[in-house]
Amino acid sequence: MLDNHLLMRRIGTTGFRVRCGMIALMRSESRHVKIESAKNAAGFLLCVLALQGCTGAVPPGTITTGALAAQDRRTIGTYIDDELVEIKVRAAIVDNEELSSQIHVNVTSFNGLVLLTGEAPGESLRARVTEIARGVSSVQAVQNEIMLAAPSSLLTRASDTVITSKVKIALLEDELLNPVHVKVVTESGVVYLMGLVTQVEADRATEVVRRVGGVQRVVKVLEYIE
Repeated sequence: MLDNHLLMRRIGTTGFRVRCGMIALMRSESRHVKIESAKNAAGFLLCVLALQGCTGAVPPGTITTGALAAQDRRTIGTYIDDELVEIKVRAAIVDNEELSSQIHVNVTSFNGLVLLTGEAPGESLRARVTEIARGVSSVQAVQNEIMLAAPSSLLTRASDTVITSKVKIALLEDELLNPVHVKVVTESGVVYLMGLVTQVEADRATEVVRRVGGVQRVVKVLEYIE
């Protein structure tokens, strides 16, 4: 018969081994969870980068952008195509030094429709931008709203940014509209609305935007759905 002291030592050793085994198991499970979490995070990050057009590091607000993209009526593939179209058209304009040094242009793509806004001092320059946009893959149509004028001032562009923000807030606050379905572009006080909307939504959005201070005119560049 084992004496009490030896029995306690063996029991203690056994307990110690059990505890060690449990700790090792817990650590193993913890590593497994962390690995799976890392895999999920990596997968999510890749999706977000795709939605961002794979243009570089993920900026602040990217997660919000990804969430908004999920509510978009465009397919994910079309969403990505639109992002890439904007990047390619802008890059082509910048690469053309003669063109980029004389004009101010904004490029906005929605569901394959490219909207060009800004200013150009001559019709030939304006036409050249249209030609560049049409030459980019995935572009289905081009609407050139570039005005024949000298490039706008920084003050005017800052004012347009403020108007765009005010318009987006007005759309967000309206109970009948989902602002994700309407894309807003402002140029010299003229607000352009793009998106896939119903006729009712289009009329409502136009009504809301017209009431925003600073808006000179509203131009609908919308596609209608049933």
